[in-house]
Amino acid sequence: MIPPPAPPGSPSALRAVAIIPARLDSNRLARKMLLAETGRALFAHPAEAVAACGAIGRVVVATDSDEIVAAAAAEGIEALLTDPAHACGTDRVKEALDLLGEEPDVVVNVQGDEPEIAGADLESLVGAFADPRVEVATLAAPLGDEELARARDVVKVVMDAAGDALYFSRSPIPDRSHARAGARAPSWRHIGVYAFRPAALARFCALPAGALETTESLEQLRWLEAGGRMRVLEAARAPAGIDTAEDYARFVAAVGRRPDRRSYSKAPAPQAGPSTPEHLRSARGSAGRSLPSED
Repeated sequence: MIPPPAPPGSPSALRAVAIIPARLDSNRLARKMLLAETGRALFAHPAEAVAACGAIGRVVVATDSDEIVAAAAAEGIEALLTDPAHACGTDRVKEALDLLGEEPDVVVNVQGDEPEIAGADLESLVGAFADPRVEVATLAAPLGDEELARARDVVKVVMDAAGDALYFSRSPIPDRSHARAGARAPSWRHIGVYAFRPAALARFCALPAGALETTESLEQLRWLEAGGRMRVLEAARAPAGIDTAEDYARFVAAVGRRPDRRSYSKAPAPQAGPSTPEHLRSARGSAGRSLPSED
């Protein structure tokens, strides 16, 4: 088990904002954020889970696309149009936080292609920051499948006795090929949801990519290589992300297909004033952070 933090205060006193980076282009599944076979855009599903989390007071989609901004408005989700040049979602989250003009206690980065993220796990993630020693936190779930442990697209993590990450890898860790009889070190699957204190987010984005990050192609190693600590919270289960058409078909089968599904392919862009820089325009759904009830 991952040791729980020893908080000196109440998690309910923490002010948390969730930002969902949602880039339109994707390598393996074209325009996946706007897929809507379930009756709503893909990014709206994690937004709904976040909105239901009592520990998070505001939910914002940060995107590089007018179409996603318009789709978010149709869903009643707050959205910000951010710089399309960002190399990673964390940089997009940082820009969105700057545009919001507020400094919460915790910023949660939830991926737009993680529609099955559990609100209870997000509660635990935010609650970790009641411990003032925690600057960055993430999630992991037990990994019992040896085939998954060997899969390169499944990221593994090992932690110290306090529950802070020691290392993330695409290779199997810990390596059991030389394990002694009776060795009990568990295997953990990393879940790519992160939470930061705002100052830690700013430091993270200012760091250059390190050798470990570029070798493993894992952005979170930048923080560890620079000497930072990252608390790991145990999730109830590992939600399945959407990377391929097969992933999305499985999700649609689980959630249900809507014959009256929305189409966002020709959604009009919201109007912005002539003095507003193109990449700083924003739109907010009339329902604020309340999401439509359709499932």
